[in-house]
Amino acid sequence: MFFRNLTLFRFPTTLDLSDLDTHLAEFPLKPVGGLELSSRGFVSPFGRDAEALSHRIDDAIWLTVGGEDKLLPAAVVNDLLAKKVAEMEQREGRKPGGRARKRLKEDLVHELLPRAFVRPSRTDAMLDLEHGLCIVDSSSRKSAEGVVSEIRNALGSFPALPLNAEIAPRAVLTGWIAGEPLPDGFSLGEECELKDAAEHGAVVKCQNQELQSDEIAKHLESGKQVTKLALVLDDHVSFVLGEDLVIRKLKFLDGAVDQLEGTETEDIRAELDARFALMAGELKRLFALLEPALRLSKADG
Repeated sequence: MFFRNLTLFRFPTTLDLSDLDTHLAEFPLKPVGGLELSSRGFVSPFGRDAEALSHRIDDAIWLTVGGEDKLLPAAVVNDLLAKKVAEMEQREGRKPGGRARKRLKEDLVHELLPRAFVRPSRTDAMLDLEHGLCIVDSSSRKSAEGVVSEIRNALGSFPALPLNAEIAPRAVLTGWIAGEPLPDGFSLGEECELKDAAEHGAVVKCQNQELQSDEIAKHLESGKQVTKLALVLDDHVSFVLGEDLVIRKLKFLDGAVDQLEGTETEDIRAELDARFALMAGELKRLFALLEPALRLSKADG
């Protein structure tokens, strides 16, 4: 259940979430209706057979937004619409106008929706009460904001804002490759993306590359700046940090996963519990080191 991508939001640490479960229970995922395109709501992090809609360990809370989406390919709708338009043109001797075509399309969608396949989905999130962080397991800003919106809808108020840095992240990332000190415990990985400062300038993507090399140095000398950078925290976590402050390709390494060896169990829930506790600790530590390095602003309150 380890998260793989992190989009982060900040909320005031003074926010009272003591009644979180009560609020979530009022907004469970409901089956998508016959004439609906999608449905969103909270599901248990432990799966369909579990009841609890959140799980807390110390000051870390795990919750999950579930979804059901109707699969109605535009190509199918447009093909049927073209046939309907052709039939109308043949019957009436003229092409239907824009309003008529719009009505035809709406009628087709209503006709097809009850028969459309349903695709289930889930997006996990962690609330770090110590740092006032909402961490969503998604690299998509739109998807992550959808999760925050569901939490806000359930609570009535959830003043969470996207993570923001007081200095340009690309300046910090560029400095780290250029030789400036990394935060304690961090080391460079083998992946980066560099962009020319000019609009529509050159973009260079490097993988399996020694980042403090003459080749990379020449790109920096030409004025390119780092917009994505692979980093490793001890031998516990590797990830790619972007200038948009989204963490991608998050991977828990042997140094972290080995801690689970003493907690092996046939109880799936107990194993998930142990993994969440491990992940929560590592993500808190990761953020605590990135916060001062990137001068991440705090939420009001």
